Amino acid sequence: RSFGLPVVFDATHSVQLPGGAGSCSGGQREFAPVLARAAVAAGVDGIFMEVHSDPDCALCDGPNSLHLRDLKKLLVQLVAIHKITGSLGTGTE
Repeated sequence: RSFGLPVVFDATHSVQLPGGAGSCSGGQREFAPVLARAAVAAGVDGIFMEVHSDPDCALCDGPNSLHLRDLKKLLVQLVAIHKITGSLGTGTE
């Protein structure tokens, strides 16, 4: 932010395990929502997340991608956290 640029957290690539599946990358998608909530609470300006209707069949980044059916619930949580932390002066509002 000292450069006048927004801080964006990549929640799904943060849980990627390069080479974790042998010949390709693995991932621990179950931790992506927790990290996204923590990043919003810490005051990031944006969140990047890869989502797919069937992550296990995705051509790339499937192991760390979130399921599309779970996205709305997570986004509602992230907005709620942002509203709370923004009012405490740790957000960007």
